[in-house]
Amino acid sequence: MTSGFAFLKGHGTHNDFVVLPDPDGSIHGSGQEDLDPELVRALCDRRGGIGADGVLRALRGDDGIWFMDYRNADGSVAEMCGNGIRVFARYLADYQGETSPLAIDTRAGRKTVIIDGDVITADLGSPEVLGEAKIAIGSQVWPATHINLGNPHAVAFLDGFGSDPNNDLSDLDLSNSPEHDQTIFPEGVNAEFVVRRGERHLAMRVYERGSGETRSCGTGACAVMVAAAIADGVGPGSSYRVDVPGGTLRITWTDDDRVLLAGPAVLVASGNWLA
Repeated sequence: MTSGFAFLKGHGTHNDFVVLPDPDGSIHGSGQEDLDPELVRALCDRRGGIGADGVLRALRGDDGIWFMDYRNADGSVAEMCGNGIRVFARYLADYQGETSPLAIDTRAGRKTVIIDGDVITADLGSPEVLGEAKIAIGSQVWPATHINLGNPHAVAFLDGFGSDPNNDLSDLDLSNSPEHDQTIFPEGVNAEFVVRRGERHLAMRVYERGSGETRSCGTGACAVMVAAAIADGVGPGSSYRVDVPGGTLRITWTDDDRVLLAGPAVLVASGNWLA
């Protein structure tokens, strides 16, 4: 396992990541799949490592475009991360001299990110609404909307999706992975549980595949917004506030069918991994 290299730590609404600078692939391997899963697990360990929901390796492509090699905390490869790409953009601006707008390659394709002061907005492209599914915690089963935003999501509206500003979803037990239909989600799914706080104002908790419950999920918040906009009959051309345990995100579904994720992203530490 590689040792003796630089890292940074950052988060977007408390969805936290270890950033690994590796522009030319000389530290962690030149290929997009070369990052050691054992190292990822060690870095993300909140007792024996740095602690994080995932790892973002910064690798520059032959065309000069940066590639975000994102890994879940368990070491598994992931296609996309909405909060992660905003933290990644903050790193590129602050440490690599890149200017807004930024083009960033991911396993879900090339994304555009705009930095405007403390607010970083990622264009996640067009959502795929793929029908209905079910998600379960113990004996409780909810219908869910299957949405893909580069990665799969199952969005469940709780309590009839009625307005309850006092419902903080604290009674949900997300200590274990919610059950899902493996024929619909053969590679697992990110499960979002949603209540309404007011008009175009939602709150959610999320269980991310490969990471467990996190305090925020950017693509998950976008999936929640799209599902709510469809349920509300407003569709594209709308914007929602989505509260997560780690803060607030603003999601816009544009008239030309693109989903924009806006919120803060900060770098909080840098250092050297010695283990």
